Amino acid sequence: MPSTSSNESLWAGVQRVQYPTLVGEAFADVCVVGLGGSGLVCAGELLRLGASVIGIDAGAIGGGAGGRNGGFLLAGVAKFYHDAIDAYGRERARQMYQLSLDEIERIAAATPDTVSLCGSLRIADSPEEERDCLAQVVAMRRDGLAAEAYDGAEGRGVLVPGDGAFQPLERCASLAAAVRAAGGVLFEGSPVTRVAAGAVHTPTGVVRAKRVVVAVDGALDLLLPELASEVRTARLQMLATAPTTEISLTRPVYTRWGYDYWQQRPDGAIALGGARDVGGDAEWTHDTSPTETVQRALDDRLRATLGVSAKITHRWGASVSYTKSEVPIVREVRPSVWAVGGYSGTGNVIGSLLGRGIARLVIRGDDALLSPFLHA
Repeated sequence: MPSTSSNESLWAGVQRVQYPTLVGEAFADVCVVGLGGSGLVCAGELLRLGASVIGIDAGAIGGGAGGRNGGFLLAGVAKFYHDAIDAYGRERARQMYQLSLDEIERIAAATPDTVSLCGSLRIADSPEEERDCLAQVVAMRRDGLAAEAYDGAEGRGVLVPGDGAFQPLERCASLAAAVRAAGGVLFEGSPVTRVAAGAVHTPTGVVRAKRVVVAVDGALDLLLPELASEVRTARLQMLATAPTTEISLTRPVYTRWGYDYWQQRPDGAIALGGARDVGGDAEWTHDTSPTETVQRALDDRLRATLGVSAKITHRWGASVSYTKSEVPIVREVRPSVWAVGGYSGTGNVIGSLLGRGIARLVIRGDDALLSPFLHA
């Protein structure tokens, strides 16, 4: 494999608080399993609604895909907007998109130091994709959604002004601090061994709670085996460079039908990911280790397409889950046990939205944020 294979992400330099491991019994109204972005947003909303909350994570807070992803804030679900209309109907696609737009605004307001609402670019990698980009613009503008045909230094495609970029692990750290300040109790290094109505078990303790929210994405099929026929875990791989002035990118970019993506951080470092299709069936795995096949494809994109020769400083992978319909899972899967996940690569915004929505549903019976997602 090319050099730098520690599997440490670009985002890992964030100064973080170390949270304890669960030992013995603990009690709360709600136990949230999984402390990435969606779980932490859920915990915060539960506290706002007056519930007592305990959150647990198998690893470090933000240590999964929630803190190891590409750092994109993109509105909508995994399908491009015009494809979502074809798959789910115009009204439902429009509702999902608008809810995600509103969530981006909430994310920026809640953690402004980590977010840049600079827009995003979808750049065509072929004449066929260029035509598809135009179809996306037409569908979005018809429904009053901001999108523009783009022709610039990066190539031709779509500019979506409302999207943005952020530092995902820094956001997780900020959300965790806010949860703790509001009275939530968080445990890390506490892998779940069993989830049941009223109890979540770990190797060294148990949380007793009236309700449980499982807010994980990758490995959702392992934690809740009854979802294994609906969600499938994949490895997403990335690399990052030292800061460089060789290029100057003002917006995150994704291309080749969303398979490849990159952004330039404020210090000039390039974070670039994708090529999952190049890895083939080997990328349907719970293993997050970077592979030579995918990393060499990312190297080629960095060197040949972007023209960047800066030193590669990080290579890493993370687990995410995909659903067959590309609509996330959000449902009560066991008595008083709810699951949210299967974001199909859109967990930064949709995960945050559904984390907030599931909190409102289990406490108040309010499904306003969830209604377009509640049927496949």
